[in-house]
Order: sequence, then structure tokens, then C-alpha cells
Amino acid sequence: MSDKKIVYVPMAVDLVHEGHINIINEARKLGDVIVGLMTDKAITEYKRLPLLTYEQRKRVIENIKGVKEVIPQETHDYVHNLRGLKPDYIVHGDDWKTGVQKEARARVVEVLKEWGGILVEPKYTEGISSSQMTNRIKVHGITPETRIKLLRRLLDAKPIVRILEAHNGLTGLIVENTKIVGEDFKNKEFDGIWFSSLTHSTSQGKPDIEVVDFTSRVETINQILEVTTKPIIVDGDTGGIVEHFVYMVRTLERLGVSAIIIEDKIGLKKNSLFGTGVKQLQDSIENFSHKIKEGKRAQVADSFMIIARIESLIVGAGVEDALKRAVAYIESGADAIMIHSKEKDTQDILEFCKEYSKFERRVPIVVVPSTYSHITENELMSNGVNLVIYANHLLRSAYPAMVKTAESILRHGRAHEAEEHCMSVKDIINLIPGGK
Repeated sequence: MSDKKIVYVPMAVDLVHEGHINIINEARKLGDVIVGLMTDKAITEYKRLPLLTYEQRKRVIENIKGVKEVIPQETHDYVHNLRGLKPDYIVHGDDWKTGVQKEARARVVEVLKEWGGILVEPKYTEGISSSQMTNRIKVHGITPETRIKLLRRLLDAKPIVRILEAHNGLTGLIVENTKIVGEDFKNKEFDGIWFSSLTHSTSQGKPDIEVVDFTSRVETINQILEVTTKPIIVDGDTGGIVEHFVYMVRTLERLGVSAIIIEDKIGLKKNSLFGTGVKQLQDSIENFSHKIKEGKRAQVADSFMIIARIESLIVGAGVEDALKRAVAYIESGADAIMIHSKEKDTQDILEFCKEYSKFERRVPIVVVPSTYSHITENELMSNGVNLVIYANHLLRSAYPAMVKTAESILRHGRAHEAEEHCMSVKDIINLIPGGK
């Protein structure tokens, strides 16, 4: 048994840099260093999911000179680990005196009083951080293998995953970069990108006819992949015939897409921009289950997800039919279930979630609250929803703004009045990775 003092060092450590080494070196002077390494779940409580998994980060820290042990820190609050270890010292950079970690620091100060522990705060190493290094990596992008795994990691780490629609590279950058800091000082941002056939085709002024234009969709998906690092979920409509769906799965997985959503309907469809569209029927459970099975057989890695979209509430078949289908689709290999409704009333959606929670075998639930937009993420989360997709809001908000600008130019015969609705060219360029 070591007679040395116990020194606890809490860390997130996505990418190791000089600042981390400095903290560990200071801690080594005081005793045996135990690093409390934040899990993905703990990190996503206040910032973006790290590029490296917990196990990858753990292996790196274990091999740094002076680290005796690495243990998981499951929350952003350090108190549980501290009470379990009762360390003589806790070492943390002095940067946490303000910002998101200020409250965590205050709780540490109080809990250390219980056994006379001492807080040591070396000066924060200026000019470098994991976040800055991650931002530099974003300029160069990430590999398909790394990106494809992100969605499953997010579902494991976060109580609810937030996805926003993008239909080209520029809107992809909006999803990638938009964030706010809440009153609790925690960063809030979108976790991934939704690419739908409807917004893609509408942005091109074309009807939403599936399969025929799949090559065009792949080109646009590639444009988004080139300028972003977040996971992408693709709208596969019905997936077409089984042979087409197998091709979709293989193509999207190769690109680095994290998931495809297919709906249990048959027949082509058109978007409402071009009229009422073609009447679609709900597919049989047997046929759609077969499509899921063949799609799962076609994929190479376990990371890719096939999400089954249930249309029972749309066609009037009801909650009972939706639940029956959910059981069958999960048994066929579906990695998540999307329950869809176009009603403003959430009664059927919430009833489905309630009954679904009783299943012995469950996968994540996905919803798209476009028509029932009054419901909050917290309400969805409390009803068992794991992933929410905001499916067309960027396109819908862009069109009125562009029309307003066009009308302003016509009305005034010059661009001056329209400028108040526009970003500067410099600001647009700054959105682009590496743009100056």
C-alpha cells in the first residue's frame, strides 16, 4: 500500500495537449495521481461529443508518465467520485473559476471540507485547448469510419439527440456551427444533420420522386460531408424495391452516413409543392420486415443504422397497429423506430411511446415534430423519445426571406433596402472551413 497522498485530477481530454501534461506533472509532485476521466455522457452535459471514445481516451491517459490509475467520471459533477476516494488533493486548472464549470468548482470546494482535502489550481495554459484543436480538425474533416459511429455514440451518451435538416453544403455548415450558451453556461448545439429527399428536391425546384434521382442526392450528400463533421441521417423514403434499398445501404455506408430512415409504404410520391401527389399504401409487415433484413445483411459494419418509420398513424391504422409493426421491425433488425404523425395533437404519439416503454426489447424512438411543433424536447424526452429531427425548418425559413429580398429589389429598383435582410459576403465566407 502506497504511503503517498491521493491526488485526483478530473479531465475530459479529447485530444491531449501541453496543458494536460502540465496539470499531470503538477499533480505528480503531490502524490499518486488518479485521473477521473469524463465519460461521453458527462462531456455532452456541457459541450460537444468528443472525437475519441472513452476507451480511446482512457488508453491515452493511462500511458502518460505519472498517472497511477484512470477511473470513469460519469457526470459533470465531481462530488460522487470525490466522496468515494476522499483524495488529499484535487488538481484542476484555474480556468474553471468562471464559465460552465464555476458551479462544479463551488461544489468541490464544499465537499473537500468534509475530510480536509485541498484544492490546487495551477495556472491554465494559455493559447491551447482541446476545443481549439478540434476546430482545426474540422477544417480538414473526419474519416467516414469515424463519422459513421457518432450517431450510436450520441444515442448512448445523451438523453435526447437533436438533428436539423440541411439540403446543401451551406445549410450543412449552419447545422455544424450554430450554437448558443444558455443561462447555465452550457453550450447547446445540434448533434447531427438530416438530409431529406423533400427538401433536397424542393431546393432544386423538382418533385420529390424517389430512387430515380438517387445519384443527384448522393452528390449533394457528398457536398455536405465535405464541409461538416457531424453524423448524417438520410431520408430513404420507402427504400424502393429491395434491390434498390440494398444498393442505397451500401452506398451510404461507404460515404460515412450514420443512418437511413425508410417508411413502411409502397409506391412513388411527390411533394406538396407539385400538387397532391400519388396515393401511397402502407406496406405489409412481412414485406417491410424483409426489406429491413436485406438492408442489415448488406451493410458491412455494425455502426450503420437502419431506422424503420411507421406510418400507421398517418394512414389511420392506429396506435395498436403501429405497436404491432414496431415489434416486427425490431425483430427484423431495425436499429431504431420512427413513429410519425401529421396531427397537431400529440395524443397518439404519446400513447405509442407509453405502450412502447413496456416492450421487453426496445430500440431508440425517433420523432419529427413538424406539425405538433408546440411540444418541447424535455416533454419528448420524458415520454421516452431518444432522437428528434427538425426536418425542413431551414428550407422553410429561407424561402420567405429570399422572396422578401427579391420583392424589395423590384420595388425600389436598387439593392440598398434589401441589404438589411442579408449577411455580408465576408460573414458568408467565414462560415466556410478555412475561409478568410
